[in-house]
Amino acid sequence: MDQITIMVITVVVIALVFDYTNGFHDAANAIATSVSTRALTPRAALAMAAVLNFVGAWMGVAVAKTIQDIIPGVEQAAEDGSAHALTIVLSALVGAITWNMITWYFGIPSSSSHALIGGIVGAGVASATQVSWEVLINKVAIPMVLSPLLGFLGAFIVMTAIMWLFRKAMPSRVNRGFRWAQTVSAAGMSLGHGLQDAQKTMGIIVLALIAGGFQTTNDIPMWVIVASASAIAAGTYSGGWRIMRTLGRRIIELDPPKGFAAEATAATVLYVMAIGLHAPVSTTHTITTAIMGAGATKRFSAVRWGVAKNIVVAWVITMPAAAVVAAGFYYLARLFLP
Repeated sequence: MDQITIMVITVVVIALVFDYTNGFHDAANAIATSVSTRALTPRAALAMAAVLNFVGAWMGVAVAKTIQDIIPGVEQAAEDGSAHALTIVLSALVGAITWNMITWYFGIPSSSSHALIGGIVGAGVASATQVSWEVLINKVAIPMVLSPLLGFLGAFIVMTAIMWLFRKAMPSRVNRGFRWAQTVSAAGMSLGHGLQDAQKTMGIIVLALIAGGFQTTNDIPMWVIVASASAIAAGTYSGGWRIMRTLGRRIIELDPPKGFAAEATAATVLYVMAIGLHAPVSTTHTITTAIMGAGATKRFSAVRWGVAKNIVVAWVITMPAAAVVAAGFYYLARLFLP
């Protein structure tokens, strides 16, 4: 087995490890609100999320192709037959996984998606490989800003409508009804998470196959879909308890109507961005701001803005931090690889 083949296998395995870390890092996105309002038990919620993550991964591949389009220079780098192109992809993954582990340890709900994109850009710039800044701006930067805004405003509007429609109903009956409704909204979030995040790993694996000369097109092979869907589902089932506490309790005390409003809104935004715009947006950003929007209907002071500020700071530094790690690893790897 030659060096290129060994490197391709290594990169694919590491990509699936990233997919697994993405699952347990972002498990909270889909189920934290439902668990915190006792609409679902933690294990039941995780099992449902894992199954629907797997299903969601089969709902399209447009986001995966957008990930590939960010760094079209990998194809040119692969033409010389060396390990250089694979080193770029490997460096991107190391940057993303490192940042995921740091934010998971501190319980900060940062974006796995933007960690991966930051890693891709950092490795691309460090290696002087062509990065498509047009794709980065139109398909990443603009949706990155737009999706949290839509999450906040949408959840605020939905929750306001719920408050008006059920203003005369008994609170206990309303809570009981929305606990059932949250099962549906949490399922929608889990599907959206699989639709968005599993595709990002598919994109990076295909980049590795192209870099290693095993594939010349950006089509997604069936085995890549199966492997990516399985890895994120397994990671989700393992649970991300640290981040779950932050999303479910520390931002605002949630009740079932607010949980439903946040989940339903965030899931809708994820579907629109993935299917309509082919944009790889952050499930973390979207659900967190939706929780804030739903909570702000009570009163703005009910949202713990200090916690929210720390989360926003993590969002801002995620892409550059992952990019710096990826660039550093690239320079280190080039000392040992041809």
